[in-house]
Amino acid sequence: MSIFHFKQFSVDQTGCAMKVNTDGVLLGAIADASRAETILDIGTGTGVIALMLVQRFEQAYISAVELDAIAAQTAKKNFAISKFADRVNVYCKSFQQYFAEHHEQKFDVIVSNPPFYIQSLPSAETQKTLAKHADDDFFKELISNSARHLNDDGVLWLILPLATSALVKQLASSKELYLQSVVSIHSYPHSNAHREILALGRRQTNTKHWRYSIYSEPKLYTDEYRNLLKDFLTIF
Repeated sequence: MSIFHFKQFSVDQTGCAMKVNTDGVLLGAIADASRAETILDIGTGTGVIALMLVQRFEQAYISAVELDAIAAQTAKKNFAISKFADRVNVYCKSFQQYFAEHHEQKFDVIVSNPPFYIQSLPSAETQKTLAKHADDDFFKELISNSARHLNDDGVLWLILPLATSALVKQLASSKELYLQSVVSIHSYPHSNAHREILALGRRQTNTKHWRYSIYSEPKLYTDEYRNLLKDFLTIF
C-alpha cells in the first residue's frame, strides 16, 4: 500500500495514476474558500485537495467529482476514514455529466488541478493519459460549465503550467470570468515561475499578484513554503 500521512488525515494512493504531489498540495493550501459553504472539486483523484479544504474551512461542504473509477473509489475510502467524512462526498463521473445531472446547482468555490498537457503525446498508461492530458475542448468545457455553476460571488481556482494558464485566461474572459488573483509558483526565489494558480471570479476586481518559492536552495524549503503547509505536512 502507498499511504501519504498528513497531520489530520491520511491519503491512500494505491493504484491511483496521480499520486499526492506539490501542485495539488499548493492548490489545497492557497485556494480561498473562507466564505464558501459549497465547494466542488473537479478531478479529485485521491481526494487530497478536498480534504485540505475541508480541514481549512469548517463551514464548507464539498462535492468531489472523479472520472476514473479506481481513483474515485480510493477517494471515497479516504473521505470515509477521515474525521471530515460528514462534509465531503465523491461522485464517479465526468464533470460534464455531473453538471448535466445537477443543472441548477451552484457553488461558492470550484477547484481543480486539471490535466496539464494540451495536445501532447499520450502516455503509454491509460490512467496516466486521462490524468495528465487534455485538449482545448476540455478547458473550454471546464470554463463554460464553471461559469454557469458559480454563484454571483463564486470563484474558480486552478493550478496550471504557464502555457495552459495563458489559454485559460483567454477562455475565461470570453465567459465573463474575471482574473481576481494570480499566484506564481517558483522552484527557487530567482528562478522563473513554472506554475500559476488562478482565481477566476464572477465579480470584476483588481487582480492581485503574489508568489511562492518552494526552495531557498536544493533540498531546503523556504520559510514561506513551510508556513503555508505547516498545518498539513508532517515534515514541518
